[in-house]
Amino acid sequence: METEVTFFEDRMIISRNGVKVILDVREVSTRLFEASEEERILYKISPSGYGIHWPMIDEDISVKELVKDHE
Repeated sequence: METEVTFFEDRMIISRNGVKVILDVREVSTRLFEASEEERILYKISPSGYGIHWPMIDEDISVKELVKDHE
């Protein structure tokens, strides 16, 4: 299960299992919304593929929760 995260302006795009989910960053996380581009693009996907960690802003988000209504 490969997960990829990209950002375009204030949109967060999660690609997982061939499905792309586009989310408003403001609705996902205040920390991500306020983060710089550099802070947003520096993330780590957990080995299981179920979590995303942004070390520069100390934010952890569940991929499953973000895409639950889209899979």
